[in-house]
Amino acid sequence: MNPRKISYSDKRVLLIESSGNMRSTISQMLRQLGVVNIQAMTINEQILDTVRDEAFDIVLLGHNASDKTTGIQLLEEARFRGYMRPTCGWIFMTSDSSQAVVLHAIESNPDYLITKPFTVDELKYRIDALIARKQVLRSIDVAIEAGDHQAALVHCDDVPVYEPCYEIAQRIKASLLIDLGRADEALDILQQHFWDMSDKDTGLCMAKAFINLNRLDEALSLLNDLVEAHPLLVPAYDLLANVHERKGDLVLARETLEVATSRSPLGIPRQMELGRVATYTHELKVADTAYRRSISLGRKSCYRSPDPYLYLANIRRLEMQSAEPKDKIELENKMMTLLNLAEYSFPKDLAFKARAALLKAKWCEDNQNNEQAAEFLQQAERINRTLVSPLNLQREMLIVSGDAVPILEEKVDQTALPDKVNFDPVMSDKVNRLASKHYMAGKYGQALRYLNLAIDYNPTNATVMLNLAQLYLEVARDNEVNRESRLKMVKRFLKLTQKSALTEEEKVRQRQLIYYFTKPLTNLPKGSLHALLK
Repeated sequence: MNPRKISYSDKRVLLIESSGNMRSTISQMLRQLGVVNIQAMTINEQILDTVRDEAFDIVLLGHNASDKTTGIQLLEEARFRGYMRPTCGWIFMTSDSSQAVVLHAIESNPDYLITKPFTVDELKYRIDALIARKQVLRSIDVAIEAGDHQAALVHCDDVPVYEPCYEIAQRIKASLLIDLGRADEALDILQQHFWDMSDKDTGLCMAKAFINLNRLDEALSLLNDLVEAHPLLVPAYDLLANVHERKGDLVLARETLEVATSRSPLGIPRQMELGRVATYTHELKVADTAYRRSISLGRKSCYRSPDPYLYLANIRRLEMQSAEPKDKIELENKMMTLLNLAEYSFPKDLAFKARAALLKAKWCEDNQNNEQAAEFLQQAERINRTLVSPLNLQREMLIVSGDAVPILEEKVDQTALPDKVNFDPVMSDKVNRLASKHYMAGKYGQALRYLNLAIDYNPTNATVMLNLAQLYLEVARDNEVNRESRLKMVKRFLKLTQKSALTEEEKVRQRQLIYYFTKPLTNLPKGSLHALLK
């Protein structure tokens, strides 16, 4: 790195460590380095609230495998919930340097990983490098944190070529371009840097660009080179499996995921992917193991869901098809036990209940019991009509039963949202932009969740009120179920905007929505109303 004055006195550091002795030792190290603003906490339920609500320059997170709640669980949860702010640097400190823990931690993308115990010089080296990098990338990180990707793109080009962080800035720029649907521009940047540096992270980003451009053969060649050169680069295996599946080779996709899970077995999403592809290729034992691991790992994970129970129940259904008559009763009992356990564990998940009914209908069809199958299908339809974002039951039947379905449909973002928020107009606008993205992609359930969060951040945000009115109006038009309650929500948010100070642009939208609201729903334009969305 270029010589740069490193100041610790103005940095706010959060130290999270369950061991009192280790917490005291690291605090002394930080003070020895000149850090004066240290907030030291043991691991508890309030940690995530603190990380979400307060701004820190550095978070030092300790992991001890014996803890009831481990550091790696907090790291995964913080990443999952979006609490790892770009402007904050994270250093993960672990006393468990096993391959499984290290690779799993890396997947949550901390800035640095350091093995305990360590010396003050080792800590200083990591913090120096982190602060120096964050100083150079500050404007980029601030723009990304605010959700302004266009500004972030501009700031990426402000980093001089002579800076050691220049390559990182260019990789961030390429990632932003891919997210914005401009993978061809990203590829121009990445190819130049990859062939000069052969950096594995640049290679991964380049493979994503190839995949987005549907240049699968080039992605395949690049990823094979990456895993050969870096056998523990687990994200490369994930992308490689994705490419194999897109090319129609499910067996190779499964084999690739098996290698990935053998190297990094603690990731639930990867285990679920292996279970899915193994089911498609009729490797039921492999799928069974993957789903069981997902259930076990999910007991204290942010990825906990009823899905592995549902898919494991389907494995029992598939096993019945070739089982001896004496074994079918036991398999049937196991299938029903799994479904009942999932329903007990997730009593409020109506979408799961609809999907469970679909699986039962499929099981009845297997047994030529068409009358009961029809009853379960009707049950699934009744539940589905009550959902804010109804399922595509035909497609869900294919997914639930393990019949191969197209991979090209983007998966629903299941990111959990915070339970409570502080007043933050900037964050309200940022979350509103995320809601708009989901809305225009047809993901109304996700859009509604983000819009409600945006209102929580700023109850006076008129743009969000108009977006909510528009969303409820469109949903009311397209679905008779709960139509009256949805129209009441339209009326409520339009009424709120009439008490707000609106910009000229917002006044135009307000008049349009009031006009549509006062007319019969049949007069609304067909299809999405996103042309009104700003």
